[in-house]
Amino acid sequence: MSAGAQCRKVVVMGIGNTLLQDDGIGVHVTEFFRASQESESSINVIDGGTIGLSLLPEIEDADAVIVVDASEIGERPGTVRIFRNREIDHLLSGKRRTVHEVALADLFAAAEIRGRSPGQRVLIAIQPASTELGLDPTPEVKASIPLACEAINSLTHSWLHEEVAA
Repeated sequence: MSAGAQCRKVVVMGIGNTLLQDDGIGVHVTEFFRASQESESSINVIDGGTIGLSLLPEIEDADAVIVVDASEIGERPGTVRIFRNREIDHLLSGKRRTVHEVALADLFAAAEIRGRSPGQRVLIAIQPASTELGLDPTPEVKASIPLACEAINSLTHSWLHEEVAA
């Protein structure tokens, strides 16, 4: 995507295992985002589950991608941090704690190798409290859902309705 261009297609993907409490927060965030938004044809909201290379076509066809995931970022549970482009690569190049962190790194690397990486990549990382068996996120992590959705709204609005800086 060239400097100053607007995005035409944005993928918002929640990843994680919804059977493991906070590990599934990415999926819970994107479900909440989808339910609370008016339909925007340029935004494709995906439940990426525990992720896999089958999602490569979705990533390659996007101008921008937002991934929401539980991530060990060394903060208090429920903390939301935003990583952009190469910051994601740096975060994922360290010690990986979940299978989907490995798969996300592989997914982005595969798109890069094929020369079809999105121009904008963002990871909305949420610090988990517990990844034990359970269908619902812990209260402190569940409380982060509106903040993560606000970040998604802000990013997608700027990408779709304003010029994007290089």
